[in-house]
Amino acid sequence: MAGQGSGGNVLAALCSFFIPGLGQLLQGRLLMAILQFVLAAVLWFFLMGWLVHLWSIIDAARYDPAK
Repeated sequence: MAGQGSGGNVLAALCSFFIPGLGQLLQGRLLMAILQFVLAAVLWFFLMGWLVHLWSIIDAARYDPAK
């Protein structure tokens, strides 16, 4: 079972780098993907979207399906 630091998580983090939530979608976490995409989109209007964008990348990289 792939866990934190696996190649799949690296790919997910790279996907989230380009589009917030895409990495979570790749991991099969639809609700988290929608949440991060919508939050980033809304907050970019207030110049704070980079926070959610960064959270999305880190969350995808650290995800451990065994937890």
